[in-house]
Amino acid sequence: MAEIPDSSPDAPRSKNAEINCYCPLGGVMDLLSRRYAMQVICVVGAIGPARYGDIEDTFGEVSSSTLSTRLNDLVKAGYLSREQYAEIPPRVEYSLTEKGDELREKLDPLLEWVDEQENRG
Repeated sequence: MAEIPDSSPDAPRSKNAEINCYCPLGGVMDLLSRRYAMQVICVVGAIGPARYGDIEDTFGEVSSSTLSTRLNDLVKAGYLSREQYAEIPPRVEYSLTEKGDELREKLDPLLEWVDEQENRG
């Protein structure tokens, strides 16, 4: 990773100074900033393999199209796995993949920080 140039007034300025770029975050942040994406990761991580209805119940007033889209986005990105069972009625369960579990672990400190900020009131 490149270094952040010293921005103090006495620091020599160089046209070739390297700047720390978090460009690879773009795709992940785009996905995680979508409505309910982080919450779905947290919910599925908390309750383990979860059926659509179990996930939907935790959100209350979420539209089924939004939730379905988000689940599909997270499956496509490799954070969730989707298993469909050949049963009548059909049963589908969502689980965190290894990548999804790593993401959930990384989100925990952020969510704790947000909770602390809200409690400072």
